[in-house]
Parts: sequence; C-alpha cells; structure tokens
Amino acid sequence: WPSIYLGIDVIVNQETPPHIDHVSAPSLLDLVVSLGTHDAQFHKSELGTIFHYQPGTMIYLAGKLLTHSVPKWQTGERIALA
Repeated sequence: WPSIYLGIDVIVNQETPPHIDHVSAPSLLDLVVSLGTHDAQFHKSELGTIFHYQPGTMIYLAGKLLTHSVPKWQTGERIALA
C-alpha cells in the first residue's frame, strides 16, 4: 500500500533504550502503535514527559529530533509497531 513511511519495525517484548531515529526525516512525524496486554510507559527525555503507553495507544513524534524510550514494564506482553 502507498505510505509516507520508509519501513515498519515490529518490536516484541523488548525494552527500548533511549534513542533517536536516525533514518527518519526531521520534517515528518513517526507513528508508534502499542499492542498487547502490557502496562508500559513511553518516555520523551528532552520534554521530561512520561506517557501511559497502554495497548491501543498511538503516538506521533519527531523521532529524529526527540530522544524516546520504553523502559521495562511490570506485566503483560508488548508489541509495538514503529
């Protein structure tokens, strides 16, 4: 299907260390979708924010410009499409 995105990463039950997305375009937003049964949090370091990252959550962010991470969560399975 036609898409403005270069690719899709599927992340299963992995912590995501703080990082920026090197292949993203700085003028576009990246989409991250949370699936599964987990109770994770989504951190944006520069903004000092922590978001509840429950299944069904969709986050748009400038991934090339903002450091973001998902630390270890307590329970459940996590699937992320990024």
